[in-house]
Amino acid sequence: MKERFRVTGGARLSGMVKVDGAKNSVLKLMAAALLAEGTTTLHNCPEILDVPLMMNVLQGLGCEVDIEGQTVHITTPAVVKPDADFDAVRQFRASVAVLGPLTARCGRAVVALPGGDAIGSRPLDMHQSGLEKLGATTRIRHGAVVAEAQALRGAHIKLDFPSVGATENILTASVLAEGRTVLDNAAREPEIVDLCEMLVSMGARIQGAGTSTLTIDGVSSLRPTEHEVVGDRIVAGTWAYAAAMTRGDVTVTGIAPRHLHLPLQKLKLAGADVETYELGFRVRMDRRPTAVDYQTLPFPGFPTDLQPMAIGISTIAEGTSIITENVFESRFRFVDELLRLGADASVDGHHVVLRGIEQLSSTDVWSSDIRAGAGLVLAGLVADGETVVHDVYHIDRGYPHFIENLNRLGAKVERLAAED
Repeated sequence: MKERFRVTGGARLSGMVKVDGAKNSVLKLMAAALLAEGTTTLHNCPEILDVPLMMNVLQGLGCEVDIEGQTVHITTPAVVKPDADFDAVRQFRASVAVLGPLTARCGRAVVALPGGDAIGSRPLDMHQSGLEKLGATTRIRHGAVVAEAQALRGAHIKLDFPSVGATENILTASVLAEGRTVLDNAAREPEIVDLCEMLVSMGARIQGAGTSTLTIDGVSSLRPTEHEVVGDRIVAGTWAYAAAMTRGDVTVTGIAPRHLHLPLQKLKLAGADVETYELGFRVRMDRRPTAVDYQTLPFPGFPTDLQPMAIGISTIAEGTSIITENVFESRFRFVDELLRLGADASVDGHHVVLRGIEQLSSTDVWSSDIRAGAGLVLAGLVADGETVVHDVYHIDRGYPHFIENLNRLGAKVERLAAED
């Protein structure tokens, strides 16, 4: 827990990096394996800390889980335990994805209120409301959400906000509900499409994946499947912004560029040369970036998970940028750490104003979440001297082989043990 990264500034990143499967997809796919008895196999899984954490959750529910590199085998029993282990669930937010499958499969789910990143309030109101419209009763009891249903029935559900997590839990519950469910204002993220594709391969009947309206015709049972996880657009976007910030030349493979259309467009506006391919892109930058404004929104808007990278490039851009956060209210904690590095930034509600300077100044900084941690490493690359990033277990939860890939691209980053 006390490991840290020492980042030497001044590197220019150059070369090729491959993106693995998406963290924001694989954990939900693992949870969806609960819906069918038998062995489901997932390929292209990222080697990150959250995958074995989800393995622990599933094992506590009675599944057998084997991780072999980038392949995960999940064998779900005929009778699944409905109570998710408190200690396993509370470690990370994505564990709440078992709520929908357990309610559908067992008629009961007890899932501890999850922990995870410190990026703001993420209540389960929409998850509970959606399950209730499908016929379940829900309540918060002893620090856990409890859902119970003798039978789920299709319903017309409209989300107040296109929440990814609520969309996933309503979707995984409704595939086994009786009749038709129409989910309006559903999340449109590529990870939702990936989940829909896996569920369809399991025998679910889903229309509208990738649109704001999902139509689900319930089936009586599903079968196990084999599925390849979609590429991680947030990791890919991190490499794109790292290339631009360090005035580098980086080619990223394993990702469909359309999943990053707006972030790549923003880099073009900042002065980068961006080439796209079928499953990859190249970002080149040979000068100081130009200031660009950003506002985070649900897909296809600018991803909140790339907001720290937008702030990072803005700290060294020529001119003034305004970044507006519309998804998570506490994500600007990251700015406090950039102030340690000498950034000229001021926060006003859900806006931050950044006046770019030519170079940041190295010091010790602390990660508050996965993306903020990665953003601080990128900031260290454009600072003078050595920047030490603490609490890097956050980064390990979302970025496979992060240091190895950075150093392969020309950076100098070291992992320091607790006693160093």
